[in-house]
Amino acid sequence: MADPESPLLHALRQAVRSAPEQAEFRVALAEALINAGDADGAIVELGEALRLAPDSVPARQLMLRALSGGTPAESVPAEKPDAGFDWPTAEAELRDVAPPPRFTPAPAPPPAVPAPPPAADDAREDPRGAPAHEVERPALTLADVGGLSDVKDRLQAAFLAPLRNPELRRLYGKSLRGGLLLYGPPGCGKTFVARAVAGELGASFVSVGIADVLDMWIGSSERNLSELFQLARRQAPCVLFFDEVDALGQRRSQTRNSTMRTTVNQFLAELDSVGSDNEGVFVLGATNAPWDVDPALRRPGRFDRTVLVLPPDAEARAEILRYHLRDRPIAGVDLASLVERTDGFSGADVAHLCESAAEIALMDAVRSGEARLMGMPDFDAALEDARPSTGPWFDAARSVALFANEGGAYDDLAAYFKSHKGTKGR
Repeated sequence: MADPESPLLHALRQAVRSAPEQAEFRVALAEALINAGDADGAIVELGEALRLAPDSVPARQLMLRALSGGTPAESVPAEKPDAGFDWPTAEAELRDVAPPPRFTPAPAPPPAVPAPPPAADDAREDPRGAPAHEVERPALTLADVGGLSDVKDRLQAAFLAPLRNPELRRLYGKSLRGGLLLYGPPGCGKTFVARAVAGELGASFVSVGIADVLDMWIGSSERNLSELFQLARRQAPCVLFFDEVDALGQRRSQTRNSTMRTTVNQFLAELDSVGSDNEGVFVLGATNAPWDVDPALRRPGRFDRTVLVLPPDAEARAEILRYHLRDRPIAGVDLASLVERTDGFSGADVAHLCESAAEIALMDAVRSGEARLMGMPDFDAALEDARPSTGPWFDAARSVALFANEGGAYDDLAAYFKSHKGTKGR
């Protein structure tokens, strides 16, 4: 049986988990398992590899070798993949080792049975049969968010402190309603922060994308918005999170579509809680382009507070690197150097850097047949092709902050550019 501590097997398993649709990784893992004496494990991996790449000659050859107990098998002609082997018999003998779909087509699905309608107090159902909108209970908290201390302070003042101190809230007349707009470059954790807020509050979380609202039928978009707010009110306390709010609430002066105009009007009415009470409903929005959001949405009582979510600082980048390297075999990695060289990277950029370095080490191990630890040369090679994805966003935002900062709406962004004067793309 294979040694579970084998560095080569550990590296190959990590590769399969990182790219489960790559048949080549599964073939390499299967060959290592056969060499280590684990023919059963190799059969499972090769069955999946053949599902992904039915014409793979190495996979078929290794399958014959694994089924024969690990001894070398004859070469299998590519044009006759089934010649000389009884696949139905193999399937019957290995039914408990490899699932049937690895060898035969999946059976036809059973006839659809109409599902009972969702309860009226925890979901909405589209009249055309769309599934009910999901209500989550995130386990994340702000402690799971690396860095972003300024963002956390604003969230504490806006939502968390009033909720945790009801007597002081009543004394100062602080309402539990309101909206907050998170903006900044893509990949910097705006959605993650929104989920963490819900987890910190112990509140329900409803994530809304543009496809959940906009509809081709007249009046349907407005109805969808109304139903989402009704759902949030029933689930209060609830965080209602609108992603890409600039697409849903774009400036009415920039659109000629009357449907979009009425959708924005409905959005405004729901935020103002016309005919309803939004107490306990915390509306969060995220956007990469706040300058495209209709000004009426940012008036008091709506998205009246904005928080700039910037790329992670040095402390946050260190935490992100530790998180993505915690289960990988590494040695001699200079964390401080990586933190310095990834200045301006988004959280997604840092995660991709770790994936790229792991891919370089893994492919080197596959070619040489010997596993090795990841080191700084792998990260050096990955950094040669890595560029911050935030550059284009900062190029566009700089003009807004310097020349279109009406009423001081982007003072925090202007302060960032002032403190980073001379840096391009960051």
